[in-house]
Amino acid sequence: MKPSLRLLALLLCVCGAPSAHALFNDDEARRAIIELRQRVESSRSEAEQRAAEQATRSTEENAQLRRSLLELQSQIETLRAEMARLVGQNEQLTRDVAELQRQQKDLLGGFDERLRKFEPIKVTVDGQEFLAEQAEKRDYDAALGVFRKGDFAGAQSAFVDLLKRYPGSGYVPAAFFWLGNAQYATRDYKEAIQNFRNLLTQAPDHMRAPEAVLSIANCQVELKDTKAARKTLEDLIKAYPQSEAAAAAKQRLTRLK
Repeated sequence: MKPSLRLLALLLCVCGAPSAHALFNDDEARRAIIELRQRVESSRSEAEQRAAEQATRSTEENAQLRRSLLELQSQIETLRAEMARLVGQNEQLTRDVAELQRQQKDLLGGFDERLRKFEPIKVTVDGQEFLAEQAEKRDYDAALGVFRKGDFAGAQSAFVDLLKRYPGSGYVPAAFFWLGNAQYATRDYKEAIQNFRNLLTQAPDHMRAPEAVLSIANCQVELKDTKAARKTLEDLIKAYPQSEAAAAAKQRLTRLK
């Protein structure tokens, strides 16, 4: 029991006893009561003050806690917003990268396509396989198309131009052959003979070589050079005995006198 309460109990016992046996007089009793009341009041005040202070501290701590919670919530919301922004940026970057990859693919595809237009291609002409530029093939096909249309003067120009632009081409023997035929058709026999001989000089084993020799003989016949024509036909039979041109040469020899 606290001292103040023990004192109060003692006073009560004293006050309840007969006056003849009282340990204290009235003045002392009053002073004791007053002192007791003051102590009780002081204790109560101190308790109330401590309670108030505790309540204040609790209120401040609660307020601080609420502020901390609000700040934490604000930080969380800020982080969420930042995360959402970063996610959005990442998605945009992913789309941008995909678009750049698509553009790069298109560019490379277009570049490859343009490059293929200049890359040599494998062609086969008169049984001969070789690489040719695409422009080279296009020009040869165009010149041959002019010949087949019957435009022999135009074909001559086209084949002469082809031979000038592509002197080392695999098309050269065939170009000489068709140029000679175009000149034969326009009765330019001497030039035709020269171009057939050009074919034989460049490619004596060409599949059209026997035809070229036979064409030379035909030109010589047209030039009224029968002796030279006979010699050419005889050479044809010796050089290419198994060819169709050799068979035709034998028949023509019988008609030449």
